[in-house]
Amino acid sequence: MVGRTVLDTRESKSVPALVGELWELALAYLKQETVEPAKGLGRFVVAGVTGSVVLGSGLVLLLVGGLRALQDETGTAFTGNLTWVPYAITAGGSLVLVALAGWAAVRGRDRRRRRRS
Repeated sequence: MVGRTVLDTRESKSVPALVGELWELALAYLKQETVEPAKGLGRFVVAGVTGSVVLGSGLVLLLVGGLRALQDETGTAFTGNLTWVPYAITAGGSLVLVALAGWAAVRGRDRRRRRRS
């Protein structure tokens, strides 16, 4: 009988001892089913937030670099009344990135829904 617990009938325990064992067993079960999964979820959230901060910072730096490149490397194309154009191009690029992120989030949610049904 491998893996099965056999109760020893020779040894009888008092009711308070049985209640104490039941309490310890219930407490250990609750810890196993709540605390340990919460620790795993916490690690998942920390990794997600860290990734979001790093990705967001990288995209901001990329957009600022693109703006500076448009301002400095285009020569006289965006001078005079056209100094606003690099800002508009950068703002448009950031809106495209936001739209792509939203589209990817909705697409992923729809895929998960289709898999469940």
